[in-house]
Amino acid sequence: MNETTGHNGQGYSSRNARTRALVVTPILSGRRADEPLRGPAARLEEAVGLAEAIDLDVAESRLVTLSEIRPATYLGKGKVAELADLAKAEEVELVVIDAALSPVQQRNLEKEFGSKVIDRTGLILEIFGRRARTKEGVLQVEHAHLTWQKSRLVRSWTHLERQRGGFGFLGGPGETQIEADRRVIGERILKIERELEQVRRTRGLHRAGRKRVPYPVVALVGYTNAGKSTLFNRLTRAEVTAADMLFATLDPTLRQIRLPHGAHAILSDTVGFISELPTQLIAAFRATLEEVIEADVILHVRDVSHEDADAQASDVETVLRDLGIDPQADERVVEVWNKVDRLDEGARASMAATAARRDAERRPVLVSALTGEGEDALLAAIEERLSARRETVVVTIPADDGAGENWLHRHGDVMDRKIAEDGAVQVTVRIEAGRVDGVRRRFDSVSAV
Repeated sequence: MNETTGHNGQGYSSRNARTRALVVTPILSGRRADEPLRGPAARLEEAVGLAEAIDLDVAESRLVTLSEIRPATYLGKGKVAELADLAKAEEVELVVIDAALSPVQQRNLEKEFGSKVIDRTGLILEIFGRRARTKEGVLQVEHAHLTWQKSRLVRSWTHLERQRGGFGFLGGPGETQIEADRRVIGERILKIERELEQVRRTRGLHRAGRKRVPYPVVALVGYTNAGKSTLFNRLTRAEVTAADMLFATLDPTLRQIRLPHGAHAILSDTVGFISELPTQLIAAFRATLEEVIEADVILHVRDVSHEDADAQASDVETVLRDLGIDPQADERVVEVWNKVDRLDEGARASMAATAARRDAERRPVLVSALTGEGEDALLAAIEERLSARRETVVVTIPADDGAGENWLHRHGDVMDRKIAEDGAVQVTVRIEAGRVDGVRRRFDSVSAV
């Protein structure tokens, strides 16, 4: 039985000229045993949220149950006719199919609906195109878009030409030369890849510079809208864009944080993940995600108030595995259960009990990025995880060796400093295990704590 859900978009002034859209989420009957349970209503809500993230006026949204995928149109013939009538009745200009369509399926549906059709990949690429702000972000999204578009029929839709921005899905003729042939697209891809290679080299130099400081890097990862940017702002006292919107932020941001015992770390906010994230985007954003790969601590931020929290966590873990990080075995990964302020008293107590039953080294931290609840516990967990990978030593420095003390500040985290009776300085420093031999070579008096 098909389930139908209506949706009315938020009204905007007419001068915004928002495109009226119909959002369709196909649900295949039957589910693999290893597939996390994801509620149909939540899937539709996410698809509508993706559409609204690029200011589409969602006139109607529908769940469509399928017994099988049709090679020609993805949807069954009767359902296609029903949706075509709905599209005409609602006067929609764009139909969003929340699935991965082949070029043939997309083309056939456009003929049946009499309007433009985009699939989930196209929609996410459009969002990323609009969100990118830095040169690197723009290049990465354009590369992903062109790689995807190269295998498809490339043509413009002049009836949407008034819509500008993004990378051509809703923009009419634009930056990506939508009417160019594959040869021109291929040449552009090669040019972007050369520019991105330069970006990677520059980013590598920046990472090398941070290692010389050396501040450890703590990377935030999580499903889009899990609250990463809000948590980033809470921990760094920054004002990064944080909104109740899918992919509100895209370009990575780095800020310094102070840990409970005075040490410092670099906190990195990364792009949000999502189910069925286009492989082109994972590849294109690998340079950005290298911040995660090389991070000292990885905070997996989860929205535990969401009905699909487990399925979302599974999606994030899949992307981490694609990056070579095993979230179950990698000691750097700390789960952060966010938005506990949205839970009632009973649900919160149950969540806390579940967390307490986990082994200490895999125990999640319950927080509310909005209210600040659990902030101290999270900072302590970060410090504990960093300490496990470092050694603490006491270095005695002659009173006249100011350069030696500066050297320790540059190469480690100075935890304590005392003046001995003879005027010598005793510095307690936490340092990477691989640097301890260098400390012993540099100073005569080094003892373990």
